[in-house]
Parts: sequence; structure tokens; C-alpha cells
Amino acid sequence: MLRFSATFLFAATCLLVSTGVSALRVTTCGPHIHRLSCETGVINVQSAIYGRTNADTCSGGKAEGEVANTECSLQDAPDTLKSRCNGKKVCEVDTTVFSADPCSDTFKYVETNYTCVPATHLIACEHSLAHLECDDNQVILVHGADFGRHDKTTCSYGRPDARLQNVRCSNPTSKVADTCNGKNKCTMRASQSVFGDSCEGTCKYLELAYTCQNK
Repeated sequence: MLRFSATFLFAATCLLVSTGVSALRVTTCGPHIHRLSCETGVINVQSAIYGRTNADTCSGGKAEGEVANTECSLQDAPDTLKSRCNGKKVCEVDTTVFSADPCSDTFKYVETNYTCVPATHLIACEHSLAHLECDDNQVILVHGADFGRHDKTTCSYGRPDARLQNVRCSNPTSKVADTCNGKNKCTMRASQSVFGDSCEGTCKYLELAYTCQNK
């Protein structure tokens, strides 16, 4: 299989990116924004690390003691990245999303391996309906869903500007999967009554991705 890779250095974020035909890897040093994206398809996280598993990654300019602990890894980091990023075309997080600091005296990084999988990507503005539908003899499989806001432009028409400013409003939810998986058709309302209010005063939208599986 043909494979290729590229490495880009962004001094401001200390971001290393390696890409291949079948999978992508993003490594973000320190507390900077960790960004996953798919040009086609949606994100499907395979594995993730928050901590340090070797002395070389993100070691530039660091004291030996800051990179010596190579057995530092937060156990639930993969689940955190999966719940926040799966099913999205773009996902940005920082280290505040993680449940704990696995090693306070160690300079850490976030590293995620993921693929971009073909899927139907839907966005339903708040108070609207998301319609999931498959062909006959197929059923819905939801890859991820989030009710929040991640930019200032999506579902912005007619909304007050002050209610579009919080672009760090994220509320990963399993309710879409719980309701729709295994069905041929399914409708979900993008509303606080269904998903709760993760950030009061912000106009939200439901973002989800699904595929159709043969029965």
C-alpha cells in the first residue's frame, strides 16, 4: 500500500502531524489546542495518550527531569477523545477536558491516532429536527454526536452576536445512539429539553455522524 507522511512545525503550538493513507496521528505538546480534522469523512479515534511514554516527543528545551517519566499516561484519555471527537469533521480540545493530571512534574503531550471514515454528517440548529434515514434492509449506526457550539458561523443566521461567542461549548451525548442505533429511520430534536443546557446563553446545534449498516 502506498504511504506518505509529512511533518509540519508550528512554533506557536508546537504541533507535530504525521499523515498516512490509512491513518492520521496528531501530537500536541503541552497545554495547547489539540486539533483533529478530516477533509473527507468524519473522525474515528483509534487510540490516544495524555501524558508521556517516551523521552523524545515534545522534549525540545525541557530539562531532563521533565521528560524522564515515560510511564505517565491517563487511562481514560482514549474515551475522552472518542466521546468528544468521534463523528465530527473537526475537533479541537485542550488539556482541561481530561479528568486528571497523570504526572504533575512531567511535561506532557496529547497524541491521537485516528482515521477518517465515510459517514453522513448532519447539523441541526437548536429547535430543529435531525432526520437520520437508511435504505431498506439497512439500519443506523451513530458514530458520534454533540450538542453545543464550536464556531461562530454555524446556525448563526438571525441569532444575537452575543450568543455566538462561546465556541468552546461541547456536550458529547450518547442519546442519539441510544435512540437511533438499529433503526431504519430516526428523528432527533436539537433542543435543551433533550440534551440539557451545557452552556447557558449560547445558541447551540446538534452535530452528528452516522452510517447505514446492512441488517
